[in-house]
Amino acid sequence: MNDSITKSKVTPARILEIRRDFPVLERTIQDKPLAYLDNAASTQMPRQVIETVSTYHSFHHSNVHRGVHQLSQEATDLYEGAREKLRCFVGASSLKEIIFTSGTTDAINLIAHSWGGMNVAKDDVILISNMEHHANIVPWYMLAKRTGAQIQVIPILDDGSLDMNRFSELIQQPNVKAVCVNHVSNALGSVNPVEEVCRMSREKGIRTVIDGAQAIGHFPVDVRSIGADFYAFSGHKMHGPTGIGVLYGRQELLEEMGPYKGGGDMILSVSFDNISWNELPYKFEAGTPPISQAVGLGAAVDYLNGLDRQLLSSYEDELLAYTTRRLMEIPGMQLVGTAAKKVSLNSFVIKGVHPHDIGTILDGEGVAVRTGQHCAEPVMDRFCIPATTRASMAFYNTFEEIDQLTDALLKVTELFDVTD
Repeated sequence: MNDSITKSKVTPARILEIRRDFPVLERTIQDKPLAYLDNAASTQMPRQVIETVSTYHSFHHSNVHRGVHQLSQEATDLYEGAREKLRCFVGASSLKEIIFTSGTTDAINLIAHSWGGMNVAKDDVILISNMEHHANIVPWYMLAKRTGAQIQVIPILDDGSLDMNRFSELIQQPNVKAVCVNHVSNALGSVNPVEEVCRMSREKGIRTVIDGAQAIGHFPVDVRSIGADFYAFSGHKMHGPTGIGVLYGRQELLEEMGPYKGGGDMILSVSFDNISWNELPYKFEAGTPPISQAVGLGAAVDYLNGLDRQLLSSYEDELLAYTTRRLMEIPGMQLVGTAAKKVSLNSFVIKGVHPHDIGTILDGEGVAVRTGQHCAEPVMDRFCIPATTRASMAFYNTFEEIDQLTDALLKVTELFDVTD
C-alpha cells in the first residue's frame, strides 16, 4: 500500500464511502476489478443523481413553462430550481446569466454564432490557445471563414503550460476581438491562469471565452472571480447526465446578442410579419429543453456541495503525484504535459507501442483509459506525436487503482519488449 494513503487527510475509509455512491465502480471487467481512469471523457454518476432522474421520470415528467396542470408546474419548479443551483455553484450574479445547453460544444457554438456574428468582422483577430479542445477551435474557424477574420494561436511551452509572454504580445494588436482559452487542458491536464488571461484581456476591451469543461469537476469555480465574459461547461464532466451543459455569460452581453436557434420557448410572439424574442435566459433555449438532464445536473450540484471539495482536490493532487511517480517506472515512458499546475491527469506515450494497443491491453486488465488525440489534434502536432494514452483521475479513484494501471503497463512493455 502507498504511504501517501495513510498520510492523506482524506482517509481510505472516506474514499471507500464515496465509492459506494457510484454503482459502476463495483463492476468487474475481464474478471478484474474496474479501475475507471477515463474521467476526463466522462465522470461517473452517483446513485443520488441516478435516483433523482429516475424519480423525475417516474412521478414528475411533463413539459415545462407551458402547462397549468400540476405535473407541468412540478417539472418547471425542478427545472428552474436546477438553474438556481447552477447559478450559486459558479457564482453568477443572476439567473439570466445561466443558459442551459446540450454541453460545452453547444455553448461555444452559441457564443461564436450569436456574439461572434454581431462583433467579429473582416481582419479582426480571434486568439485561441494551442491546447484547445476542438470544441473551442472549430466554431471560431467557421466564424472566421464566414467573416474573413483571422485566427492566431497562443503557443504553449514544452511543459504544456500557456506561453503568457507571447500572449501578452498578441493582445497588443488593435483588432483582437476574442480570446478563447480552456481553464484546464483535456489533453495535458494543465491548469491555465484564466484570471490573469481575463484581466489582461479586459484591460484591452477584448472578450474572453473560457472552456471550463475539464475544470468544473476538479475544483470550485467562481465566474465573477475569474472575470470571464463567457464560461462553458458540461454536466457529464461533473458527475451529472450527458446531454446537458451550461453557458454562463455576462448579462449585458447576453442582452445584446441575438438568439442562436429558433422555436419554442425562445419567443414571446410570432406572426408572419414580426417575431419578438423572449427574455433571458429563455431567448437562448429553443424548443423543449433537456428537463430531466437539468434536474439530474442539479442533483450533481447537490452531491458535490455535500463534499469537502477543497480537501478532495488536495487528495487528487496526491493521486497525480503518485501516478506520475509510478508511470516513470515504466520502460520507454514519456509524459506529455508536465506543467507545474495540473489536475489529476497524465498523458503519455511508450516508445514503440501505439496508444490504441496500450488501451486494448489495459482493458483486458480491467483498466479504462482513453487513447487517441482527445479532440486536441493541434496538441499532438505541437509535441510531434500521433496520439497519447491518457489516465485521468477523480476523487473516487484510489492508489490501488494506480498500482493496477502500472502493473498493466508493465505487461504492455513485456509484450512489446520495450526497454529504456
